[in-house]
Amino acid sequence: MKRILFIFLGIALVFVTVVQLRAMRPARSTVTQKQLPVARTISAEGRLVAYPGAEVIVGSDVAGTIERLTVEEKQSVRRGDVIAVLRADDTRAALSQAKARVNEADADIRLFELERDRARSLWQTQVGSKQAWERAERDLDAARARRASAIADVRRLDAVVQKTVIKAPIDGVVITRFAQPGETIVSGDHIMTIADLARTRVEAEVDEFDAAHLRLGSNAAVSAEGYKDRWHGKVEEIPDSVTNRRLKPQDTSKPVDTRVLLVKVAMHDRTPLKLGQRVEIEIESQ
Repeated sequence: MKRILFIFLGIALVFVTVVQLRAMRPARSTVTQKQLPVARTISAEGRLVAYPGAEVIVGSDVAGTIERLTVEEKQSVRRGDVIAVLRADDTRAALSQAKARVNEADADIRLFELERDRARSLWQTQVGSKQAWERAERDLDAARARRASAIADVRRLDAVVQKTVIKAPIDGVVITRFAQPGETIVSGDHIMTIADLARTRVEAEVDEFDAAHLRLGSNAAVSAEGYKDRWHGKVEEIPDSVTNRRLKPQDTSKPVDTRVLLVKVAMHDRTPLKLGQRVEIEIESQ
């Protein structure tokens, strides 16, 4: 009986061992799946920038004294809104004088046309001389030339006056004011910066050695120090040339003299980030 009992116990032990081995196979497969390598990402640093044409530094084409600025920083403006006015009293006076010369030339032309017609009539009736007729024609041509010159002055001075009224070139927000009312500026001086904050993207400095792993349309995640949120975007532009690094890496182990690609990342989400703010980017590697 003992032998029979030992035989049954051995069979049962073998059966239990087989069942346990079969039960362990799916678990091992699950562990193997969890240990599969994840997709590699490219880490980079960058900053928030405006799209080309969405950030404009507004300056003055003429010299003068700022009479007034009609907008403050953080104020929204529309394209064509007057944002600054320069004092132009002298130019307006010169414009009025040029217009008066046009009127004077018009009066001379009317007079010389009458004299020309009279001289021609007298010459045709053999009462007057041809020299008098020619002299009247010359006086008329000179009056017309003076009028053309006066009109050119009017147009030039009118253009200068129009340039003293500075208008917003784009829709956006005033992010910086470089001048104040009462200041005298010269041609080319900056007055303010206007940016369309709805048209921003991230400019990422990707190490040149990661260039082979970049693809247009790759997903990207953006984060910034001080913010808990992460924002998403896609690579929309990969330049054809590398450039020197502009941002000093926060990781001191990274070299500062490497060349980088200024990869542009379009943002899917609206962010509270400021223009020029430093961010961290993770780009899916291909």
